Amino acid sequence: MKDLQIGKTTFSWGSRTYIMGILNITPDSFSGDGLYQGKQAVAAALYQASRFVEAGADILDVGGESTKPGAEAVSAEEEKQRVIPVIEALSANLDTVISIDSYKAEVVADALDAGAHLVNDVWGLRADPQLAPLVAARGTPIILMHNRSQPAQAELRERLGARYVGVEYEDLIEDVKRELMESVELAHQAGNPDEHIILDPGIGFGKTVEQNLELLNRCGEIRDFGYPLLIGPSRKSFIGYTLDLPPEQRVEGTAAAVAVGILRGADMVRVHDVESMVRVVRMTDAIIGRGVN
Repeated sequence: MKDLQIGKTTFSWGSRTYIMGILNITPDSFSGDGLYQGKQAVAAALYQASRFVEAGADILDVGGESTKPGAEAVSAEEEKQRVIPVIEALSANLDTVISIDSYKAEVVADALDAGAHLVNDVWGLRADPQLAPLVAARGTPIILMHNRSQPAQAELRERLGARYVGVEYEDLIEDVKRELMESVELAHQAGNPDEHIILDPGIGFGKTVEQNLELLNRCGEIRDFGYPLLIGPSRKSFIGYTLDLPPEQRVEGTAAAVAVGILRGADMVRVHDVESMVRVVRMTDAIIGRGVN
């Protein structure tokens, strides 16, 4: 895979595992770390982002709409009101790659204008037909995620949160691979080059607990397509239901998932607990012989 320049950072795939720190500018994050606090949102986000960068985060992923199972959608205007001031502040104060976690072209356009360098689309270009040509025209790299989320298949338990049940696949890995390649084709049709595409198997999105465990263990089969691989297991409900623990007690479960994901070939991990996961990533990289920066 070719190196990828995002902002001022060169991502040399395979040399080490990169860390994406999550900044949820929402009032209803499943993980309990939502930073949307009205006038205090920008200050709170900048403080957390600074801590992430100091700890070793390579990318700051800014999102303004919760993606937890059963969450309500927000308008593009509301999403922009949440994320654009934060991205402007991050861009002005931190020399770090910024990702916009949105599937709406209108939001992404304004985010890129505000200083974002990368797009993280949880719907893999299936939600907004304007997004693929937008990122192609801007020359912006994009993360394409697999997603079969259906609110009707979400089951909620007060202590453990929501999980998906009754989700059927003919063949989990082959179905995920096929649908990811359909997203890649949408990117290609709009003129996005291969080197600008990163794949995410969508752990936690439209998969049962058992399916998430299998997907994590076999995610290397997706990397075989030749695209960089991002995984996002952090604090997800498949960890909570496996260990019978609420989101704030899932650090060790996340660490195990991150380590296994790296062993299976993940190039980047998206996490909430940056400081502890940086240590897990660096140790895992050292064990498998990847360079440690």
